[in-house]
Amino acid sequence: MSQELERIAASRAREAVQYDRSGQRHKAIKSYREAIDVLWKLYRLSPDGSVKRIYAEKIKEYQARIEELQNGVDGPSVRIEAFAEQSPQPRQQLQSEKPNVSWDDIVNIEEAKKAIRESIVFPTRRPDLFPLGWPRGILLFGPPGCGKTLLAAAVAAELDASFYVLDAASIMSKWLGESERNVSKIFNQCRQEARSGKPCIIFIDEIDSLTAERFMEVGGEARVRNQLIKEMDGILDKGRRDFLYVLAATNKPWHLDEPFIRRFQKRIFVPLPDIDARIMLFEKYTKGLRLEAGVELSQLAKITDGYSAADIHDICMEAQLKVVSEFFASNTGEKGEPRPITMDDFMEIIKKRKQSVVLENLKKLLDWNSKHGT
Repeated sequence: MSQELERIAASRAREAVQYDRSGQRHKAIKSYREAIDVLWKLYRLSPDGSVKRIYAEKIKEYQARIEELQNGVDGPSVRIEAFAEQSPQPRQQLQSEKPNVSWDDIVNIEEAKKAIRESIVFPTRRPDLFPLGWPRGILLFGPPGCGKTLLAAAVAAELDASFYVLDAASIMSKWLGESERNVSKIFNQCRQEARSGKPCIIFIDEIDSLTAERFMEVGGEARVRNQLIKEMDGILDKGRRDFLYVLAATNKPWHLDEPFIRRFQKRIFVPLPDIDARIMLFEKYTKGLRLEAGVELSQLAKITDGYSAADIHDICMEAQLKVVSEFFASNTGEKGEPRPITMDDFMEIIKKRKQSVVLENLKKLLDWNSKHGT
């Protein structure tokens, strides 16, 4: 149904732009309104994501043009284009990133580190030891703010691999068919690099926003999902020995369906930090701060059960901001130093700042891990 709605929206929008350019104001307004009606249906059907934003942008654009026409402004502005008009500008080549992250930068989560090194580092360094092949698709799942992106960056840094970070914004397009072509171009570019002998890692963040379950899919998401499956089938070919890997991260793995899950031979749970990890995190993030002697990091770790690594970082940053703000409020800030951070400062911040991880989602993640984790 969604693809048919997209075709109707594209047809009405093309008509509107043609009428607009030929000066047929009333017909243009009518066609713009019809296109908007269909786009609103697509917007309501679509899950949150870049495709939804594309629909909203076109609705806003057409509404603005209708208002211009009603006010007697002749000729469409140059920015007006028909939705999904088939003449997109070529995308620029995706640029590889050079992550400056080491394993030491990632506190704890040793099991996840070990699983990634076994799946990527060892085969890349000694492929002769893996006659049966090795995992090429790896899914990192777990609560937000627990280090999934850092894990991908660290393995890329260790191997000096080309590292391509993708998200919905870098793939999705308002042009019909362009989103899946973007996916194909990205994989082709990475295959060429990998075949030259250089390791290449494609990291897809929040992959659930691109590959929702089929009952949730609308138009662009469905086509991108199918293209991703096709491309991943290509890199999973057991006859190939290229060092091309796809790492994907998600906080909501239950939004992925079984065919897509199977493309990830390794599915690694990245959990919330336990108490020992929380102590290490507080030590790491307060290392450069002035603390009063009475600050007990072990006690802070106890009362932040359920907090993510990102939550703990933000607590320490807020403590820093609190004393610095007081310092500037009391004088010009040109002389002296802020007072040391106290235990009361931390307690006040923690009382106000609740954990970011929703308990219901954590239960879902643990259940999904028991069924699908490898």
